[in-house]
Amino acid sequence: MKEIRAILVGAAGRMGARLVHIIQETAGIKLFRAIERPDHPSIGKDIGEIVGLGNLGIPLEGRLREGGDVIINFSSPQASLESLEFANQAGLAIVIGTTGLSPEQMERVRELSKGTRCVMAPNMSVGMNVMFRIVQEIARVLGPDYDIEILEAHHRLKKDSPSGTAVRLGELIASALDRDFGKVGVYGRKGMVGERKREEIGMQVIRAGDIVGEHTVLFGGIGERLEITHRAHSRDNFARGAVRAALWVVGQPNGLYDMQDVLGLR
Repeated sequence: MKEIRAILVGAAGRMGARLVHIIQETAGIKLFRAIERPDHPSIGKDIGEIVGLGNLGIPLEGRLREGGDVIINFSSPQASLESLEFANQAGLAIVIGTTGLSPEQMERVRELSKGTRCVMAPNMSVGMNVMFRIVQEIARVLGPDYDIEILEAHHRLKKDSPSGTAVRLGELIASALDRDFGKVGVYGRKGMVGERKREEIGMQVIRAGDIVGEHTVLFGGIGERLEITHRAHSRDNFARGAVRAALWVVGQPNGLYDMQDVLGLR
């Protein structure tokens, strides 16, 4: 079977570095190109030297070029959209793990994905995607008598808040309860806010230190509470999920997919 050639955008970043390592460890896929923003200080250097793997014979480049099979992008919303546009034109598959896209950017993603094989997910972790599935079932069983709060914690450098993963948890739970998360989501509380409304889904955010990522969904009833928590110990679980998605998506028809599709959880 032919090895899949991966083009990694944001290759010199924290997530990109781990992806280089995981790709090197995974059968059936190889790193074909490493891309960063044009003004990155390491442009021209070997990506293996940059991430501590020794010389791989792959220089860090400042733009996408023809060739390869699949793009993996964990960089920024705008760069991810530009990568998707390139994939659409070049006939490549793409995996996007970036969060924080605006509604307008997401609409563009949906439009472009009609002509592209695209996996896009707020969280590529296998464990978190199992959690996505489980919290919906719990919400349906417990019903409207349990209050729901989502707590998320990430490192101090994370730019978007709340995390895309936390928002997705809220959306899935709201859907399971026939609620509109856009209307019932409550982001933090301060002052005389009054009693908690039954349909609320609360969202609390922590930014501190080097926390990789923690998400807890709390279902609070009278006399008991149930908490489901996922803790990421390193970025490797996200990288492994992204590589798994890359191996999967190249063989799919055009369309927009997520990790539930990749893992067969639908």
